[in-house]
Amino acid sequence: MAFPALLRPLWPFTRRLLHSYWRFSRGLTVGVRGLVLDKDGRVLLVKHSYVEGWHLPGGGVEAGETLIEALAREMREEGNIEFTKTPELYGMYFNPRDSKRDHVALFVIDHYRQPAPPKPNREITEHGFFSPNALPKDATPATRARINEVVNGAKSADKW
Repeated sequence: MAFPALLRPLWPFTRRLLHSYWRFSRGLTVGVRGLVLDKDGRVLLVKHSYVEGWHLPGGGVEAGETLIEALAREMREEGNIEFTKTPELYGMYFNPRDSKRDHVALFVIDHYRQPAPPKPNREITEHGFFSPNALPKDATPATRARINEVVNGAKSADKW
């Protein structure tokens, strides 16, 4: 189920409100993203119901979770991905787009199993594996940049 069209005009306000709450309730926010590579070198991307474009799967680290625990939870929820080997941390990025307190840890995941494709739900409306040379037109700039860094060895950025 997609974010209701009737409520979409309210999302920018709601997002700012939530980030204001997080600013006062958390000193720093940390997120995780997984760059999942299949055996053919394709990358898993997802579309969320609440934000435009294709993204690497991932999300926020909850209180009491390690980065790996949060990554495992997000990969299960968004891609039905289960690690067969602990992923390596590729890099840490400052994400100033939403908050001056947000950071994202990027992991490369190439040892995993996917028992079945994930079913679309309220959060993830679409998913798919894409060749790094044929990404969807609306893949976000940050998504494209991270894929280029990992797959093509482009210089890593400090900002998401």
